[in-house]
Amino acid sequence: MENKRHKILVLSDLKSDTYTMLKSTVGLAKMLDGNIDLFHVKKPTDIVGQESQLSAIRNINQSYTATGNEIQELTDAVFKNYGVGVSHKYAFGNVKHEISEYIQNQQPDVIVIGKRQPKSFGFVGDNITDFVIKNYDGVIMIVDDKNTIEPEKEFALGFLNSHEELFEATLSKRLKNNAKKPLRSFQILKSNAQFDTERNSLEKDIVEYVFEKNDNTINSLGNYLSKNQINLLYIDRTEQGTKETHDAKSLDMNAMISKLKVSFLISSNQHTQI
Repeated sequence: MENKRHKILVLSDLKSDTYTMLKSTVGLAKMLDGNIDLFHVKKPTDIVGQESQLSAIRNINQSYTATGNEIQELTDAVFKNYGVGVSHKYAFGNVKHEISEYIQNQQPDVIVIGKRQPKSFGFVGDNITDFVIKNYDGVIMIVDDKNTIEPEKEFALGFLNSHEELFEATLSKRLKNNAKKPLRSFQILKSNAQFDTERNSLEKDIVEYVFEKNDNTINSLGNYLSKNQINLLYIDRTEQGTKETHDAKSLDMNAMISKLKVSFLISSNQHTQI
């Protein structure tokens, strides 16, 4: 696995800060020895309204050219600043259908998306974050527009409700080697009494913080992530739940993504290594 060049797919609406997404993706790609591919989908209804057929065709052609130029400028800037090439493709059509088909054809190892912004529409407004999490079994990185991974710089890595064996099974040594030491582990337990049974499994270079699950857990977790300047929070998605689950460790993933000011790395469903 260590010699594999990972395929990293960036899904962008070109409305959010795509350059910031690409910058964090470059940081990840350099650590994983990965290739970056950017894919954008535009809905036809975003281009044409009630115009005549001739006007609609003209608008589509103009939009196609403008979209290509915009993406080319972004990828050129990434290459100029970081020396990393980004292949790219864009399409007009049903957003979710085009994304599903592209993922099926490309079989990426990691998908990178941006955080959904409030009151946004189009690509992000179509709940693409939820769609990708539910329909893609591989590793997902969700990039915060302010808390990013700087290429070729150390970053602060945290783990949520994970354990040593899972670290080794899913994360490349190169990824962990580029993280600041000690690493930070955040455990959410039903009660502090559970702590004694779990702390002995941690490595010496990991500092653990334990939270009791209650209505204020996410806010408390956010405060500690900020104090420790965590850039990337690794989540084992099999340990997380939805609003309907009541397991001691489970938290609503959508709430965490929305409220926590950090980028996320969400595990694959199969716990395959990246």
